[in-house]
Order: sequence, then structure tokens, then C-alpha cells
Amino acid sequence: MHHNSADRAASPHSAADQPVRRVCVFCGSSPGSRPDYTAVATELGRRLATERIGVVYGGARIGVMGAVSAAALANGGDVVGVIPEALLLREVAHFDLPDLRVVGSMHERKATMNELSDAFIVLAGGYGTFEELFEVVTWAQLGLHHKPIVLLDGTGYFTPVLTMLDHAVDEGFVSPAGRALVQHATDVDTALKLVRQPAPPQPELVRLSPDET
Repeated sequence: MHHNSADRAASPHSAADQPVRRVCVFCGSSPGSRPDYTAVATELGRRLATERIGVVYGGARIGVMGAVSAAALANGGDVVGVIPEALLLREVAHFDLPDLRVVGSMHERKATMNELSDAFIVLAGGYGTFEELFEVVTWAQLGLHHKPIVLLDGTGYFTPVLTMLDHAVDEGFVSPAGRALVQHATDVDTALKLVRQPAPPQPELVRLSPDET
């Protein structure tokens, strides 16, 4: 299902900011065990809508995903859902979205979300969210995109992930420049400031084209 809509939403920005028309939000289709997870998702969705920044997300009606989309839609936001056909029922797709794009695979889902977005904000989620995070970080390190990536977490949920990334630097598996690709915000204001700034620069590596991933 693909309902037509404008591919970009307008966003005001200062001369010092880079234009952010849409933000891809990675997060879980579960609400988690604490109300804090859906609360920050609701705040993020509302703020993105009021600042006229579109939302690209995984297309579910439930969980943290559903909280983001519901808040954005309630405040007049532009929301694009992207979901594989196999997950339409499992993730309870949001069929009422003005723009719900049903794709053939998880890879196509992530590629589409990347293509539509100018930055990434990651909220709490499970294996799927972790996989989405690390894939877009890897793409950034390989030069496939130059978009900011921000973990938005005021609860400490991602603290073990951040610790693991620092450990990977200490052990020589991740460069300090690569580590800088994963930025951290504890509140929505900071997250929105970070996505308006250029992504941390990376050293010249072997560059891949999208069809080589």
C-alpha cells in the first residue's frame, strides 16, 4: 500500500543549521516495561510536528512506534510509515496513515527509510531497533550517507550500548571517529539540536555504493 504524499516536508532552520525535512525514528513496536518510553516518544512526535519536521518510522500502530506516530499526527505532522508485508499483522500496521509504504523485505524497509530521511533518532526498542541503529552507523562509516544519528534516552536504557561502544574503541575495533557517529541526547531539545548539525566527519575509507551493501 502506498498512498502518495510529498516526499519532503518544509522545515524552518537557521543559517547555521542544516535543513532537516524528515527524521527517521527507529524504535520498538512494544511499549516497554515503563511509561517513560512512550512518554518520550509522544514528546518527540509532538515536537517534530510543531517544528514542521516529518516523521519516517516503521509503520506500526502500537508500542513506542505508535506513540511517536500518534503524537505527530495529532499535531498536524507529516508521517510516513514503512513496513514489510510480512509484518503487517505482527506489528499491527497503522493502516490509517496518509502515507503507508508496504515493502518486500527488511532491507528494503531500511533503505527506504534512509532515502526519505535527513537524520536518525533512535528510541528504546529491541533487536530490530539495535539492528537498524548499527546498520545506519555502518553505512555512515562507509560513506553511504552523512546524516546525524542520535540516541534519545533519558532513562538509561542505552547506557550498556554506549558502554559497549566505548569498550570497542578501547579494544581497537572502533575508531574514535567512528564512535562519534553515535551521538547521545537525554532530552528532545538536545536531540533536535544534534540532528540539525552535520554528522561527525569520517576518515577516507573504501567507499561502497548502495548496491554493494
